[in-house]
Amino acid sequence: MASEDGRPASQAMPGMTMPTVTGDQDRDFARMMIAHHQGAIDMARIELGRGKDPGLRRMAREIITAQEREITELNAYLDRTGGR
Repeated sequence: MASEDGRPASQAMPGMTMPTVTGDQDRDFARMMIAHHQGAIDMARIELGRGKDPGLRRMAREIITAQEREITELNAYLDRTGGR
């Protein structure tokens, strides 16, 4: 899959870059999941911008909604436990 600028998606999506591991499992998990979810959101937005299949477009919208909600929850956890 290519990004909007034509690069391979794995190279073009900053959300796919994992944060540095700190050794605190809970915080590392939350931070890595945020990056993972952001990558899914980025891919879903590309599908909405270029995709034609109604089912995949519906799935992309659902992914964006669900992943944004989970990112909000993960950020709230990080904020409660010492910041991002």
